Amino acid sequence: MSLHATRHFLPRIAPLLAMLLLAGCVTAPPAPTRPPADTRSEIVRRMPAKVAERERWAADIETAFAAQRIEPTTENICAVLAITEQESGYVANPAVANLPRISRGEIDRRAATMHVPKFMVDAALALRSPDGRTYAERLRTVRTERDLSDIYEDMIGSVPLGKRLFADYNPVQTGGPMQVGIPFAESKASGYPYAVQGSIRDEVFTRRGGLYFGIAHLLGYETPYTRKVHRFADYNAGWYASRNAAFQRAVGIAAGATLALDGDLLDPGAPLDKPGQTERAVRSLADALRMDDRAIRGALEQGNRLAFGDTDLYARVYALAEARAGTPLPRAVIPGITLESPKITRELTTAWFATRVDERYRNCLQR
Repeated sequence: MSLHATRHFLPRIAPLLAMLLLAGCVTAPPAPTRPPADTRSEIVRRMPAKVAERERWAADIETAFAAQRIEPTTENICAVLAITEQESGYVANPAVANLPRISRGEIDRRAATMHVPKFMVDAALALRSPDGRTYAERLRTVRTERDLSDIYEDMIGSVPLGKRLFADYNPVQTGGPMQVGIPFAESKASGYPYAVQGSIRDEVFTRRGGLYFGIAHLLGYETPYTRKVHRFADYNAGWYASRNAAFQRAVGIAAGATLALDGDLLDPGAPLDKPGQTERAVRSLADALRMDDRAIRGALEQGNRLAFGDTDLYARVYALAEARAGTPLPRAVIPGITLESPKITRELTTAWFATRVDERYRNCLQR
């Protein structure tokens, strides 16, 4: 078609293009076009040689990709395999070292917080649980998070002190081969491709469920990143934590302040008149940003969405920061977070986690 003809043709198709673009905004992404057998074959080939039941792992991963309409590219496959290897070593319900001591310590800690005497705790644990053993016996032999979760569920459901200590809140909040958060999985239950026999919590501790929800957490959102390591950091620290940490760094440069680069732009539940550290620093730039406190709060509230990167606040902060720094600033940095969990026995950070996973990812790409 000639240039002249194109000029006359475009006005006629513009309305149609607009309709198609609008439709594309409200429809699900297309299903993967790659044949399932090819996907499964590549997954098997890229796993470490020591993995058992390789075909079953591959089948569950491929099913999760297909159900969530995630394209099974080599990069996506290796990202999933790297997280799985790091979190569980390809074990659906991995054992946790020193879990009996950790679990009893958690119960004693909660009891002390509520001023419950130790003899009352001992008496409660001496009661028979639904499987015939006492709770104390079960705690002494607990090996996996699923076992511990089942104990807590039974205690909450049948022991008065259990409900008092846990208030219907099961302390086990992650599980499965990708160590995905159970609250996250419960929020993503719609579209789950398997029949649920018990609960979504139960499914997380299975290979199929842990992979499905772990893949949703890892790949089920759009990012502005150019390197997978920042997505790996998000897997540990929360969606968009790497982008938000870079924004915090820019705010600090623009405001001449030192901020924690944790990816949390707002303090949860903070009223407008009691802003958190990052928000206070942004407000100190209000005149230069040409934004008032409410406009700043409204923009920061989008920090858990991709759209935050399109806000005026985001663009203006970077303009100020780069003018002051005299150089372009990164749009993603690994958050500076120290990991805390009773399961962790040495000091670990989000940077350590993301870097370790990225090494596994690169090894997978080379296999």
